[in-house]
Amino acid sequence: MGRVAEVIQVENLRKSYRDHVAVEDVSFTVEEGEIFGIVGPNGAGKTTTVECIEGLRRPDGGTVRVLGLDPRRDRGELSQRLGAQLQRSELPERLRVIEALRLYSSFYRKPADPERLIEDFGLSEKRNASFGRLSGGQRQRLSIALALVGSPQVAILDELTTGLDPQARRDTWELVRRVRDGGVTVLLVTHFMDEAERLCDRVAVIDAGRVVAMDTPAGLIARSGARQRVRFRPSAPFDERLLAGLPEVSGVSRSGDEVLVTGSGDLLGTVSAALARHGVAHVSLAHERATLEDAFVALTGRARRGGEEASR
Repeated sequence: MGRVAEVIQVENLRKSYRDHVAVEDVSFTVEEGEIFGIVGPNGAGKTTTVECIEGLRRPDGGTVRVLGLDPRRDRGELSQRLGAQLQRSELPERLRVIEALRLYSSFYRKPADPERLIEDFGLSEKRNASFGRLSGGQRQRLSIALALVGSPQVAILDELTTGLDPQARRDTWELVRRVRDGGVTVLLVTHFMDEAERLCDRVAVIDAGRVVAMDTPAGLIARSGARQRVRFRPSAPFDERLLAGLPEVSGVSRSGDEVLVTGSGDLLGTVSAALARHGVAHVSLAHERATLEDAFVALTGRARRGGEEASR
């Protein structure tokens, strides 16, 4: 089987603004056909990194290649092969959906069919609607369609679900999967850990301008030591030591009549079997697996803050 092509290569990237170092020694690669996520707290350097990849900013050090091209030197050619849905993108309020797509398609050598994009992205009923009359979810669908109107090989999607309601977020996630399944490599920038966990094949965690970890979401969770939790009410008294001594268990605590067990591996199965051997049933059982959010906190040492990136 042939080697998977690396469509984005970032090596030892560095960028400063006066006396503030925004990005320091960032390196990663994005492989053809994957959804690669960049996650991090506000001000971590995510947006600066992406702007260097797009050729919007000149790095102070390191190298960036996209499809073998230098984003600054070859910006004209790269713009024909890379599509970008930018953070906080806006269009004139009175510009109609079909007008926007036709306008953007005129910028490319081999554009996609605007009418097909309208159909594919569920905007047929809004074809002649003005941008100002679109809902948040419809604006995001249009924004992604505009990123794809040039038939790009790579799409960069930056904070694409900020401000959307839960259903609109899920609809947008499905669109991103369809984009990847259509043969487009996706670089996804997000501060939503659930979004990265559901969508991304691999994730780079950036904190204070550096990559602190990079792996699959499951790999990051496993590496971080983030723990699972099993909560239950026992049907009869039992000695906590029968659970505390199990290899999968890292801690046992009580709060009133509820027992909390933390650990890893097949924690639920191990706890259930141990209780059953001693004639104890579990009532109101809840199993909380470790998430990418838990891994993020463990890796960066701080809780994620909501909202858009406050600084670059």
